[in-house]
Formats: sequence, C-alpha cells, structure tokens
Amino acid sequence: MSKAFGTPFGMTKNGEEVRELVLDNGVLSCRILTFGGTVRALTVPGREGPVDVVLGYDSLAQYETEGGYLGALVGRFANRIAQGRFVLDGREHVLACNDGPNHLHGGAVGWSHRVWTVEALTAERAVLSLDSPDGEEGYPGRVQAKVTYALEGEALTIHYEAVSDRDTPVNLTNHSYFNLAGHDSGTVLDQELQLFCTSYTPTDETSIPLGRIDPVEGTPMDLRAPVPIGARIGEDFQQLVWGRGYDHNFVVDGQPGVMRPAAVARSRATGIVMEVETDSPGVQFYSANFLEDGRKGKGGAVYGFRHAFCLETQHFPDSPNQPAFPSCILRAGEEYDQTTRFRFSVQGE
Repeated sequence: MSKAFGTPFGMTKNGEEVRELVLDNGVLSCRILTFGGTVRALTVPGREGPVDVVLGYDSLAQYETEGGYLGALVGRFANRIAQGRFVLDGREHVLACNDGPNHLHGGAVGWSHRVWTVEALTAERAVLSLDSPDGEEGYPGRVQAKVTYALEGEALTIHYEAVSDRDTPVNLTNHSYFNLAGHDSGTVLDQELQLFCTSYTPTDETSIPLGRIDPVEGTPMDLRAPVPIGARIGEDFQQLVWGRGYDHNFVVDGQPGVMRPAAVARSRATGIVMEVETDSPGVQFYSANFLEDGRKGKGGAVYGFRHAFCLETQHFPDSPNQPAFPSCILRAGEEYDQTTRFRFSVQGE
C-alpha cells in the first residue's frame, strides 16, 4: 500500500479521499489539496505579521460545487476554446461547452476537479501527478502530468511538466485568487498592479480572442506602470464592459520559454509586494468580476465581487484555433515544461 501523505480533508462525492499537504520553510507556508492540486492557503510576511493572501474554503464540498476554480490547477487546457472545437492534424475534436458557447478550463470535469496523486512531499516541496486518459473531455492522447510546488526562500515556485502519446493541446496554470491585504479583507480595487506587457489579445463578448494582438497604449488596458486595480476598471471601454472588468490575456514582454517578469502587485495596507515571473507567453489578469457577494470562505470570511485578482500564466486563450498565436500543441514524445514563480517581500509605510 502506498504511503498516505498529508492529513485527511474529506471524501469526494465519488468516494475518493482528499488530503491536505502543508509546506513551510520558515518564511512562507502553503496548504495544498490533492483535489485539483489546489492552493488552499498561502501565508506570507506582512508589515504587521503573517498574512494569508489566497481565497479558499474550509470544506471539500465547496471546492466540488462552487464555481470559480479557487486555487486550482486547471487543464488540460486553461482558459477558453471557442465553441468547444478545434482541428488538429486534420481531425476535429469536440469538447464540452461549459462556459456559455465555449469550453473553459478543461471542460465539465477538468483537472481542477480530479484528485491528484502525491509523488513526494518534504517540508518545502510537494510533487503531484495526474494521468489523463486518451479521450478525456474530448481531448486526444493520454497525458501524464506532474506539478511541483516548492517554497524557495521568499518565493513559491510552480513547475509544470507533461508528456503525451499523441499530439494534443496542453496549457496548464494555477488559478489562485490573491488578496494581498488578506483573503478576508474585502475589495482589491485599491491594490496596485503593474504588468510587463505592451500588448494584449482583445476578445469578443464571449471572451474569445479576435485573433489580434493589440497595443495597450492609450487604453485602460495599459498597466505598464503601477496603478490601482480600480482606477480604470469602470471606464466605458468595450473590452472592460464585455468582461465586467479585467478578464484578459496580456502578452508578457520578452521571449517565451525564458523566465522574465510578468507582473508586480502590492498592498499598501500590509506592505506586501508580489512579483510574478514566468516563461509562459501570456498572463490572464482577472479581477474576480464573477465572484458573487456573500460566498462563504475560510474561517468565516465572506467573499464577493472583486475581492481578489488572478494572474494566470498561460498560453493564449483559444490557441488551438488561432494559428498566429504561440503554439500550445504538445507533440507526442515531447515534454511540456513551464515554470511560474511568485516572490513576496514587504515594503515600509
């Protein structure tokens, strides 16, 4: 019988045991569920003491039934695929449409709702794996994925790996909802964000990219200098109107495949600064526009509209249908390898 890592967190509705893993390096601490590889808590130093900066739940039932993908690993394809269809090597593949007319975050039962296997666990590192069979959610090929969470000094590093026995789209990310003033502190509109992105991919009203890569200059999408998240979010700009705020893929400056800065966020209330580095082509900035008021979170917290923000490092949305975008196709026998690092520090008053 294999070793049971972590502590019990509950049983899924299908009778699978879910466990919680705790990482702690004396600077940061992190709680990870085997359900969805979910980051349930991330505690970092603040000006006046430790602060848990990610939204989460106290019960497994909420993770199974509530929308929003709080803290989850999402795949096989993060973000949207138009009309749940794509053609690969001359064959059309049909996926579930679970976001209006489109496919989102891997489908009806994506990797966010699968129980991952713990391959290794130390005080500072957890390695999770998932075996996705050929045809799961309509995707071709058996994909074997591995994700490593590691606390490295003041940083949480997430390393994604995968191999497939057939050509298939793969696009993995973590969907943590950050609030640098604390997960229970309310709106993030006064927290500052800077994106190292000179362009973005505008979408239609269903959040599917139009195929263009547009400059951010001269628009409310220009976050190249630090600005409060709420400063421009209500402007009468079609992209913001359709998204009810920010929910867009930004093109990270520099060369994909190379670690480089993607974003910096900060809270003046706690002094916490979060720097995001990635080797992914893009980052989805989402301002929690569909997080409904009154949602019950950890420790009696109540979450609501724009109480967090997400920075989902990724391939561009709808990449399987957009030949001008960086390819998201993992070829049989090749290796998917992607890394994102969240580094924390504290500023004075």
